[in-house]
Amino acid sequence: MSDEKKDLYRDDGRTGSVLSDMDTSNKNLQNIGVEILPVHTGGTVHAKRIPGFFRKAKWIIASMWIALFVGPYLRWDGHQAILFDLPNRQFHIFGLTILPQDIWVLAMILLFFSLALAATTAIAGRLWCGYACFHTVWVDVFTWIEEKIEGQPNKRIKLDEAPMSLDKLKKKVPKHLIWLFIGLATSFSFVAYFVDAFDLWARLIRFEWGATETAVIVLLGLATYFFAGILREQVCIGFCPYARIQGAMYDTQTVVPTYDVDRGEPRGRIKRVKPGEEAPDLGDCIDCNLCVAVCPTGVDIRKGQQFGCITCGICIDACDSVMDKIKKPRGLIRYASLYEFAGKALPPIWRRPRVLVYSGIMGFAGAMILWGLLTMSPIDLKALHERAPLFVQMSDGTIQNKWVLKIVNKSNQPMQAQISVSGFDGLTYDVGRQSLEIQAGNVGSTDLFVQIDRKLLTEVNTPITIKVVDLNNPSIMEEYEATFIGPRPR
Repeated sequence: MSDEKKDLYRDDGRTGSVLSDMDTSNKNLQNIGVEILPVHTGGTVHAKRIPGFFRKAKWIIASMWIALFVGPYLRWDGHQAILFDLPNRQFHIFGLTILPQDIWVLAMILLFFSLALAATTAIAGRLWCGYACFHTVWVDVFTWIEEKIEGQPNKRIKLDEAPMSLDKLKKKVPKHLIWLFIGLATSFSFVAYFVDAFDLWARLIRFEWGATETAVIVLLGLATYFFAGILREQVCIGFCPYARIQGAMYDTQTVVPTYDVDRGEPRGRIKRVKPGEEAPDLGDCIDCNLCVAVCPTGVDIRKGQQFGCITCGICIDACDSVMDKIKKPRGLIRYASLYEFAGKALPPIWRRPRVLVYSGIMGFAGAMILWGLLTMSPIDLKALHERAPLFVQMSDGTIQNKWVLKIVNKSNQPMQAQISVSGFDGLTYDVGRQSLEIQAGNVGSTDLFVQIDRKLLTEVNTPITIKVVDLNNPSIMEEYEATFIGPRPR
């Protein structure tokens, strides 16, 4: 620090009183590049944008939502790569088709991510809210557009308070139109995950949308515009249930953005020391309010942890930038736990019971997902044995069993299913249709009759194997272990 700045100290501003030399303090701060900002006092939060590590991380993670718009247009083997076809009860994810028989895989995926949310919250607070939540990302985009059109927060506040005029309309109308366009584009992309995207565009051009598609796109588009553009932080504070229940997931070892009170207090502004005057012993916080000004929900982190805090870490970027300018160590606001401030060492993650329980359930769900994907066959075969009667003795002395075969084609291509039976020497079988054509995502059904000479049967229950092969792709096959039932041997 230069010699002329060595005689600076900070004036205590915690009481909110107007000090006679406050203007001088502000000028001293401005001389070293620190801006004094007013505390948010209500109304719409116009957060100041500031560069830093956490802001960059926030944008990188948020950019993954771009896939929301790109996803419906990806193609795979001539079809839409990601399509949730609810009318036909089919979920197409690239080359994988999940039918109702395999819906448990989707359930495991939901279980995995819900526990991942709980685990990350227990470790480091509302990371989902701060970095990846759909609402948070869209609010960030909307406010960035607002800043480009209307200017910095102080200009936006003045514009909001100004009476309606032509100049105000010139800024407000384009902003709201862009917001509305983004909202409708978002809802269109959402619907395109359930209906082929190109077909949706073609029917839009021909004005052939159905009432359901039109209603969903319009209502969801308006909802995106309203919640991300108008309500903004009020959704996080007053509407989101996760903000209310997060406290149940926190403990004293949860790491969240925290203000170091011992280091920062008492806070005060920088000012010059008068001759013969002793500089007071103040903390590192200069009460610039930048941490409050950059908070997307208007939270003052210096007042302690609040449910409005979405754990985005932007206040850390702001405080670190001020500490750099006044030549103080970073970390006045930092990710920390109550354990740390109590002078205790934070235990490793694997020694925290809550995290272990969450991780264990996640591991189970992940293993089930992996097993399901690795063992999922393009064919699902079920053989329903005739119950009345269990077997029939034919006139030639053979014993006959009957099955009704249900063959599900879970692939994206038509299937030519060939049925065969093996597993016992001397058996014969008859299929209603030797070769069964099954369209993609559909179910084929046929009767199967198996006969075995009674003299060859040595057991009441004889295992046999029913096999289905796709003649169009012989590598696709499925086997079903069935039981041939006969009379007791003589």
